[in-house]
Amino acid sequence: MNGLVKRMQELSLPLLGGVVAAIVLANAAPHTYHAITHASLFGVSLHFVVNDLFMALFFGLAAKEIVESLLPGGALHPLKKAVNPLLATVGGVVGPIVAYFAVLAYQGRWDIASGWGVPTATDIALAWLVARLAFGATHPAVSFLLLLAVADDAIGLVIIAIFYPDPTHPAEPFWLIFVVAAILGAWAMRRRGVRSFWAYLAGPGVLSWWGLHAAHLHPALALVAVVPFMPHAKHDAGLFAEYHDAHVETDTLNRFEHTFRLPVDFGLFFFGLCNAGVTLGSVGSATWAVLLALVIGKTLGIFFFATLGRAMGFPLPDGMSRSTLALAGLTASLGLTVALFVAGVAFVDAGARDAAKMGALLSVGVAPLVLLLARVARVRQLVDRARQTLRPPPLAEHTHFSEHPPPAE
Repeated sequence: MNGLVKRMQELSLPLLGGVVAAIVLANAAPHTYHAITHASLFGVSLHFVVNDLFMALFFGLAAKEIVESLLPGGALHPLKKAVNPLLATVGGVVGPIVAYFAVLAYQGRWDIASGWGVPTATDIALAWLVARLAFGATHPAVSFLLLLAVADDAIGLVIIAIFYPDPTHPAEPFWLIFVVAAILGAWAMRRRGVRSFWAYLAGPGVLSWWGLHAAHLHPALALVAVVPFMPHAKHDAGLFAEYHDAHVETDTLNRFEHTFRLPVDFGLFFFGLCNAGVTLGSVGSATWAVLLALVIGKTLGIFFFATLGRAMGFPLPDGMSRSTLALAGLTASLGLTVALFVAGVAFVDAGARDAAKMGALLSVGVAPLVLLLARVARVRQLVDRARQTLRPPPLAEHTHFSEHPPPAE
């Protein structure tokens, strides 16, 4: 049973199952689907619980992986290596916008220009899954893509707040003072040696969430400001450690991950259920504009800006080549999460809104292409071979250690 659960986690089957369930329900019983996801119980809907509360934990786990990748031995250490994926993030936003307007110019459909923000975001959950399967869990491209995706989605949420404000709930930046207070509180807790991750979640985490919510910004990123302050090991045994590893780190950051990994992985079923309910017949000009902007614009934008950053002296993580960069850019074109958020507020016309959502949903078709190209390029074998070459000899082969073993701790 444990093996089955682990395999389901590794393949993100709960998320994919939720997507399938949403599409089936939205097309076979649309009223039932709307009732399940948006019906209010005590003033709270499933859609709110999943998108505003649960996803904060998902983004928190993503932030944990980024923190570890920035530690000594991580793919993004030293900090200079993180500049390149952040530059690639800019390309991953600018590229789709340029491509979107290029498609509109070709179509002559300027009436759907308001949807330019839809293809700017990357679906972290799907991109993370596909990257792990394509590159291998410890490939530096996974860390590169994860940092890019988190920053990408953060920009997407800012785009929603600035360019697609809710006229009944306009953004109120004043309340971000609570987020600042949460950051300072988390820093103070770490300085005082607080090791319980529950304390960080219940204190600074809740404060950060409330600040974003009160500011009418999406609170899903609340824990991204708090997780980096959780005490962590000075160096990590390996990024994205498999769930079946016998050795489990005892620092706060890793205990946070191991506590919430299973419920978050299976909770993604409800995320897929709440967000992927698109009518299959909703295909139009916005569909192709969003799809092409994601697949072509985002891929080329990431590749060009990352290559430019490399030329400026900000290298790619060790183990990443131009081919793996291109493949990572293609993986980032998977748009679902924030793309569906933006599509929901970008259009007044319901037909255009559903057509744009369909474009974001069709981008999932990139996944098998990425897996095929990764197999053809043998990126997993290449990185494994590189690790074997760089791996130091066992301690037993060092005569000064074998003759004088270190004292027991």
